[in-house]
Amino acid sequence: MRRSIAQLVVGSITFAVPLLTASNASAGIDACGDIHVSASAECTVEVEGGCTAHCTPISFQASCAAKLTASCEGSCDASFEAQCAASCEGSCNADCDVEPGNFSCSGSCQASCEGNCDAKCSAAGNKGECRASCEATCSSECDARCQGTPPSASCEAKCSASCEGSCTAEANLDCQVSCQAEGYASCEAELQGGCEVACESPEGALFCDGQYVDAGNNLEECIAAIEALLNIEVDVSGTANCSGNKCEAEGSISASACSAGPGAGAPTDAGALAALAAGLGLAATARRRRS
Repeated sequence: MRRSIAQLVVGSITFAVPLLTASNASAGIDACGDIHVSASAECTVEVEGGCTAHCTPISFQASCAAKLTASCEGSCDASFEAQCAASCEGSCNADCDVEPGNFSCSGSCQASCEGNCDAKCSAAGNKGECRASCEATCSSECDARCQGTPPSASCEAKCSASCEGSCTAEANLDCQVSCQAEGYASCEAELQGGCEVACESPEGALFCDGQYVDAGNNLEECIAAIEALLNIEVDVSGTANCSGNKCEAEGSISASACSAGPGAGAPTDAGALAALAAGLGLAATARRRRS
């Protein structure tokens, strides 16, 4: 079933996209720089206006954690402990046996792993960075272990992969948090520039739960990956075409009586589109689908 959500745009153009699925699973998304995105996250594409106000170091923790997790894997390569896996599998199999068809290897793995993040980061000097590092480590290990385990696999297979992932992440958490702490400053400085450039572009910048998503100049691919993973469909764009007295933009944005604008067929910049939105009130449409 599909439904439309109309949203009034004033000043800058913001698209609120609730990312919802039947599962509590979350994952790192390749097309979005492997950022950790939860199924209940809210993502927005923002253009100019207050967009650059979000380009602050605290908004880069999730993206930096994803990048730093990968760079630290070479020095943080402890194997999971058999005792941890055995204890985990007993509980996991009990949960899976209740509804094996709806049981998610990745969801179970990350729920088990992330349960350690609060305790792990309770005494950290920067709890935000520590939490982001912990979640990114869980996401990376769980995705790696569960990737080859299909939904049709047995509970034993799903739980074996799930527990190997969560136990491997747990064995490496101290190392990952310590290793990543050394790289946040340089990573955040690099991402800040990219965030500000994205805000000034017609396409805008993508944020999930206030965290900047480094799409690597592939915003459409990133949004498509989020749609595929979390079962949503979103039409968004910050570009528009004006011809005569009518302006039309991708993402179901339209307005009549363009008082000023580029020549016929020429794309407006983000500032022009924002001005149109402020003066006329544009309706943006986001569609969500459920299976």
